[in-house]
Order: sequence, then structure tokens, then C-alpha cells
Amino acid sequence: MNSTIPPVRRLSVVAALVALLALVLGPTAQAQPAPPSPVEGRTFTIATDVTFAPFEFQNADGQFVGIDMDLIRAIAEDQGFSVDIRPLGFDAALQAVQAGQADGVIAGMTITPAREAVFDFSEPYFESGVQMAVLENSSITSYEDLAGQQVAVKNGTEGADFAESIKDRYGFTTRYFADSASMYDEVRTGNSVAVFDDYPVLQYGITQGNGLKTVTEKESPSNYGFAVNKGANADLLAAFDTGLANLRSSGQYDEILNTYIGAGAEETDNSIPGLIKTEYKELLKGLWLTVVLTVISIVIALILGAIFGLFRVSTKAWLRAIGATYVAIFRGTPLLVQAFFIYFGIPAALGFTMTAFTAGIITLSLNAGAYMAEIVRGGILSVDKGQMEASRSLGISYLTSMRKVVMPQAIRTMIPSYINQFVITLKDTSILSVIGLAELTQSGRIIIARNFQSFNMWLIIAVMYFVIIMALTMLSNRLEKRINK
Repeated sequence: MNSTIPPVRRLSVVAALVALLALVLGPTAQAQPAPPSPVEGRTFTIATDVTFAPFEFQNADGQFVGIDMDLIRAIAEDQGFSVDIRPLGFDAALQAVQAGQADGVIAGMTITPAREAVFDFSEPYFESGVQMAVLENSSITSYEDLAGQQVAVKNGTEGADFAESIKDRYGFTTRYFADSASMYDEVRTGNSVAVFDDYPVLQYGITQGNGLKTVTEKESPSNYGFAVNKGANADLLAAFDTGLANLRSSGQYDEILNTYIGAGAEETDNSIPGLIKTEYKELLKGLWLTVVLTVISIVIALILGAIFGLFRVSTKAWLRAIGATYVAIFRGTPLLVQAFFIYFGIPAALGFTMTAFTAGIITLSLNAGAYMAEIVRGGILSVDKGQMEASRSLGISYLTSMRKVVMPQAIRTMIPSYINQFVITLKDTSILSVIGLAELTQSGRIIIARNFQSFNMWLIIAVMYFVIIMALTMLSNRLEKRINK
């Protein structure tokens, strides 16, 4: 008797066993869902420049756009996190990351060994390079023609590094600027004969009518990278790399680049009426922030000035010392240094974050308060000493004599100085652009970075400052007359 199982039956048995095994192990054998990304659902603060078109700039609708902006938003969407864009300027953006005020920076930042010692970089997302540009009607065609001349470069850029590396060989000098628009203006005015900048930025500026032309091939190829503080935010860096790879494979990366590089310039009216028509919303927003910063700061400065001004004329030596120290510190250091120290230095040292608006208010208040204190001191000392002596001889206390006798007379002499300090503080708000506050001056810089119409825009902004300052001066003069009556 043959006990061998026929081939057909063997196959049936095997199939049945496989089906039974699948039925038993099915629920556990199914592929497990991928674990959620460590950055999913989180919001990261990303610092950037806003005067580096086509990588980052503000469009006519007030939105931050460009290759870097579109790229970081697309990666965030791909990886399931959100971004809070902080436009600070290039130098301030790097400091914000180092101080813990921002989680990362994307600002056309070249990956260099020196920067790799301070920051952790993503995989390169763009290969750039340096070109030289001159005026359209210039006869300069090569580096040899730069002998004895001056060229313009931008702080912290590959263009600046390249210019420094060849300037001794070709015999030219360099002059540094904070943004590309200022460099181009320097060449247009004839103070410098050429500019070294990253080729995409130059090409974009040329399409926008900056009046320049490129005369050299692309030099010193370099890579741009997204950066985080050294040893921090590794999850964010990994998510950027993963998202970047996904965008490249899907073709979205090329779409973003093609949107800004190689496209023709948009037809816009760059006359003064045309600029006012298209940019008035951004200018009014900047003006409003300027006024708000000024008013809040002056109110706080008045209080600080009264307190420390009285300290300065106190009969107690320790109070006079406190008042003198406060005044010496804030009158003896530049407002720009104070802004950087308050916004970057203190939070980094104490381990907390501070908004740029808060830092701006603190900076302006402390600075103006020091000058107000001296105004108060001068006003009190201008009142004849006999007034205080006569009041005290009647048995009135020192504080009451100061409040009822001396201060009413002193205030009249202080009002013109108060008005002057009000105007100075309003103009000082322009310095706060270094920490990313888009007040009126910074609004103008952002607009110029997009359209390169420096003369027309600065003229419009100058008129706006003049009008608001004259209105405030007239209002203050009327108030002074009423008080004197």
C-alpha cells in the first residue's frame, strides 16, 4: 500500500496550515504604525533676515516669503510641526539662536568651519557662489580693474570673505554694510565701484532694477544650511533633513526655487505715488509701532526720571549715589549696546526668553529715564534755594516742601526739555530695528530690500517722521502754554 501523499493533497495541506497560522497570528503580525515624530505638533521659533531677497523678504502684502521661508514652511508641513518666524536681521538672528531666543536660523547662511564650531547645521539645501557686479555703464570687467578702488560687501557673508581673500592681490579696499540694498546704493552713488554678493541675490536685484550688472563668473561655491545652537534641538535638525529629502524627491523643492530664481521681475510702479499706494499699509503699521513704543517708554521714563532725579538732589548720600550710578550707566553707554544687552545678554545669562517688544520698551524707558533724571535735577536746582529754606522755616517737611513749593516751579522750566526728550525718544525707536522690531525705519528697510527704491522710500519715511514730530511738538507747545498760565 502506497502511503505517499499525492502532490495535490500536499499543497492543500500546506495552504491550510498557512491560512491557519495567518488567522492565529494575524492581529500581531500586522505592521505596527510608525511612531510619531519627536517634533510633531510642536512650534519652533525660527530666526531669519528679511533683507536677503530672494531667500527671505517681505512682499507687498506684509508676508515673509522667499526660498528660505517657503522651504522651512514646506518642511514644517511635511514633518508635522509649526514655525514662528522672527525677522531679526542676519547678525541678530545668529545671536538670538545662541541666546536661546530662537530654536533655529535660516537666512542664506553659508556653512563654514568657524560657524560649525558654534552651530549644528543641516544637510546643505542650496549651493551658492559669489559674483562681482558693477554699474551698468561701468568699464570695469575684471578683478584687475579694481586696483586702488573701493568695493562694497555685506557683513558676515561669503561675498565679504571672498573679497577679503583677494583684496591684497588686486589692490582694492572693502567697505562693509548691513544689507544688500545698502551695498547697491553705495555703488550707485559712486563711493564704491563694485559689489561682491551671492549670485542669486545679485540676479534677483538686477531683475528688480538695481542698476547693476555682473561681470565675473560664479566664484567660491558654498552651501547654505539650516542651523541650530551647538548641541541643541537635534530633533528639529533631523526633521529638517528628512523633510528636505522628501521635498527633493517629490519635486516641490525645485518648484520653490523656480518661483524666485530665473523668474522675470514683476511690473511695479516705483514712483513716490506708486510706492505710497502699494506700501502704505506696512508704513502705517511701522508708524503705529513707533508711536506706541514712544508713548509707553516716555510714560515709564517720566516716572523713572522723577524718582532718580529726586535721588540726585537728596540730602542722603546713598540715594545720591544710586541716582548718579543709574544716570552714568545709561547715559554712558550707546543705546544700541543697551538694546543688545537687554534682549540677548540678560536672557542668555539668566535662562529665560523675552519678546522684542518688551526688550524695546525696557531699553527705551531706562535710557530716556536717565536723561529725564538729569532734567528733573536741573529743574530743581534752577529754583532758588531760598524757596526751600523759607518753606522749611515755616515747619513744613522736606518732602512736602519739595512737592508743594519747589516742584511746581521746577516743572515750568523742565517742560521744554521734556518735549525735546520726547522727540529724541521717538527717533531712537529706529535703533530697535536691530532686535527685529518693525517700526517705521525697519519697515522702510524691509520694503527697500524688496524693490531697491532707496531714495524714494527714505524720502517718504523722512516726511512721515517730520509730520509726526511736528504734530507732537505743536501739541506739546500748547500744553506748555496752558501749564504756564
